[in-house]
Amino acid sequence: MRLGVIGHTGYEGLPEVLDGLFALAPQLGLQLEFEPELREAGGRGRPLDDPKSIDALITLGGDGTLLRGARLLAGAQVPILGVNLGRLGFLTTCGTADVEKAVRLLASGDYVAEARMCLRACAVDGHGCERQEWLALNDVVVHKGGFARVVRLKITVNNDSIGTYAADGVIISTPTGSTAYSLSAGGPVVVPTVESIILTPISAHTLAVRPLVLPPDAVVGIDTSISSEEMMVTIDGQVGTHLVPGEKLMVRRAKYPVCIVRLPGTSFFERMRAKLGWGDLPGRD
Repeated sequence: MRLGVIGHTGYEGLPEVLDGLFALAPQLGLQLEFEPELREAGGRGRPLDDPKSIDALITLGGDGTLLRGARLLAGAQVPILGVNLGRLGFLTTCGTADVEKAVRLLASGDYVAEARMCLRACAVDGHGCERQEWLALNDVVVHKGGFARVVRLKITVNNDSIGTYAADGVIISTPTGSTAYSLSAGGPVVVPTVESIILTPISAHTLAVRPLVLPPDAVVGIDTSISSEEMMVTIDGQVGTHLVPGEKLMVRRAKYPVCIVRLPGTSFFERMRAKLGWGDLPGRD
């Protein structure tokens, strides 16, 4: 089994996890392949030259590392096992204490590969040509960089005008991303396997502008032409570009989902209770 490994070298527990993987590899018949930074940190292992050819991917870090891994696979249907070395870890499969158990289950095939819908976002110039595109597992955010001020954005769904949003920006998220930035902006929590697109304004200037849950085949258009400001588009909080006046952003469902490993006995609501303290006041049994 060819197992790709990527990680965030800033976490203290990373060396111990890497040592554990090297110890498990010969027992389980795993061929470990590492991205350059992680291979340098571990001091051994094969290079991860072709992420699309591996059998599974392990991400060592937090949700951000898993999101980076999803973009690295670029639509390849490779299951991702996320190991949380940080604090929250909504997307990750397990913590450091359960790494050995998780890897053994992964190697034996005793897991569920949960298909998570992704978004394809593309910047369209004034001539109608796509100049750049991205894959997002969590969200696509259009916002104003620099000074804090309200911007105006024309929003369409399937070429049907919703209206003009006066806000700090807008978030287009997947169900997976509904518990990320969208939740902080007042968006709804959507079970990750309920395919939909969530449109959430950021600090809307008009109270009547509320979050919308759209069908998964919707095409969301964001027109910045009425704003004299240069806008920014951010993908999963990690990469992006500037949108100049006259450009549009088009967001739709991506062709392929991302497959996230879930172990037996775990569920979305269990994670919500653990991470967000659902169901009771803090500190109570």
